Amino acid sequence: MERVLEPEVMDTAEEAQDYDAMDFTEVNTAFVEAFVALGVRTGNVLDVGTGTARIPLLIAQRLPAIKIVAVDLSAEMLKLAAAHLQAAALEGRITLHLADAKNLPFPDATFDAVISNSIVHHIPEPITVLREIARVAKPGAALLIRDLLRPATPEAADALVARYAGKESPRQQKLFRDSLGAALTLEEITSAAQAAGLTGVTIAQTSDRHWTLTRLPSPSA
Repeated sequence: MERVLEPEVMDTAEEAQDYDAMDFTEVNTAFVEAFVALGVRTGNVLDVGTGTARIPLLIAQRLPAIKIVAVDLSAEMLKLAAAHLQAAALEGRITLHLADAKNLPFPDATFDAVISNSIVHHIPEPITVLREIARVAKPGAALLIRDLLRPATPEAADALVARYAGKESPRQQKLFRDSLGAALTLEEITSAAQAAGLTGVTIAQTSDRHWTLTRLPSPSA
């Protein structure tokens, strides 16, 4: 199945609300568990493409010594994220920034860990985001990047939509189907990561619809 790009930014109130209303509990929890398993317990973490900040909230609740900077290019997503942070009383540990993942407003080697969930498929040239992640991460910083895996056929994509979004609204099902079509294959993300200069990483398929890039923190990081 050829890659078909979807809009880079979900910036209408309706899109943000539809996205936030979808049940990502299982995948978000799995992401957080994977991050906890990396062993990062202190320091500053960057979340690239935070959406409505569901994952930073879970991480902050699990790891009380971590501070998180969460960026997104959608103002509407960040409005919902701010409301979630206020409800959880975590504004002091999670900072929101309206920023482009392709041109992050941070100095080189700033963060002790960088995470990103489901942003890469929104980017026309994913290497641009991966280069920025490599730039702002400290040498040896932990990395956890996860996204959808593009199915081999349209029929396989439709089956995933039926399995995982069959109970969602038609609009939400279309959002998921479009995201699957815009996602990368394992070969594509591996090539992009190498070209971006991300070293010491492991890239693997981690579910029937996800790939994950990980790097354990080095002892000196």
